[in-house]
Amino acid sequence: MPRGLLALAIGAFGIGTTEFVVMGMLPEIADGLGVSVSAVGLLISAYAVGVVLGAPTLTALGVRFSPRQTLVALMVVFVVGNALSAVAPTYETLAAARVLTALAHGSFFGVGAVAARRLVPPERATQAISLMMVGLTLANVVGVPVGTFVAQQLSWRLVLGGIAVIGLVTIAGLLAWLPAGTGERGDLRAELAAFRRGQVWLVLGLTMVGFAALFSVYSYVSPILTDLAGLPEGWVTPVLALFGVGTTVGTLAGGRLGDRFGWSFVVAGLLATAALLATFSFLARSAVAAVVLLVLFGTVAFAMGPVVQNGVIEAARVRGGSLVSAANQAAFNVANAVGAALGALVLSLGLGYTAPMWVGAVLALAGSGLALVALRSDRRETARVAADVGVWRSEVGTRLTAGSIAHDG
Repeated sequence: MPRGLLALAIGAFGIGTTEFVVMGMLPEIADGLGVSVSAVGLLISAYAVGVVLGAPTLTALGVRFSPRQTLVALMVVFVVGNALSAVAPTYETLAAARVLTALAHGSFFGVGAVAARRLVPPERATQAISLMMVGLTLANVVGVPVGTFVAQQLSWRLVLGGIAVIGLVTIAGLLAWLPAGTGERGDLRAELAAFRRGQVWLVLGLTMVGFAALFSVYSYVSPILTDLAGLPEGWVTPVLALFGVGTTVGTLAGGRLGDRFGWSFVVAGLLATAALLATFSFLARSAVAAVVLLVLFGTVAFAMGPVVQNGVIEAARVRGGSLVSAANQAAFNVANAVGAALGALVLSLGLGYTAPMWVGAVLALAGSGLALVALRSDRRETARVAADVGVWRSEVGTRLTAGSIAHDG
């Protein structure tokens, strides 16, 4: 593994930890600032808003710089945001600091995905992206549980300060290991022109619909495990850690399978997701079956992430592709909001905790349809390019032959 990918993975670990660890520190932050737990819960929504706003904005501002320069600058924003969060004296200050921190999130993954592709041969592009993203999944296995424990035993401020240190380590790794020549400065006009391509919007739509299936269920995983499967509350955390292991395995496997099968793997993965969720709805009251199906669900869902991320960059057909890559990160957060909202809707109708699973199954099926369209569109585009290359070679060959005859004459 190129060491530059390790630096990107460390950054992804820090970003994943700061995004999700707040969920485990809600009571401690509420007590520390003298506000309600529900008010602190709004920090999660504020962070998501920051990601959606920051992903395209900061990426567009960074197009004129090299990927390494942009990534270092984004990590500086990340460090400052977490440091301010750690010392925030009031709830309002913490909310502002969390939004500042989130601004770097989507752009880092967007630009980082483009940089990761440049560190390996083209046939390993998806695998490189998966190695960066595995830092995000490991955050749920290691970073969030450790951060939650430290917050409970010591201080939530210490956790956020520690995450800022992870950002400093990432900066050092990027400067030491990511080659300065990784990628080149982009052209904002070309990056924006990529959004005129229907394939780009098709992939963004696929992300918002297909991955909403994940969040429609995962957003309510705790009551699903306790109320349906009958697991004691103390078992929820170990099961979520096991879920995190599954997502890590899935991300790594998806990198390899994505390079081999491309959009075909996404079509199959979304169909498998729909089947798993339908099965989950029937077997959710069995503790063993619920845990197994939940882990398999996370493994399959996260396996498709690197493939879709690489697919949107290739769909852009531009020299860089960082802007569409960042837009896809914003689309993931839209999927988060949409999935959670649809899950909440069916729960509010009194349909029970199996209802979000059926919502997820329908979303996954819709996503598989979009993935199938993306597959066919990609094949047509590849065939067209191949035909154009064939015509060009034929014309060049004819001219060379004519020139040779004329020269001999």
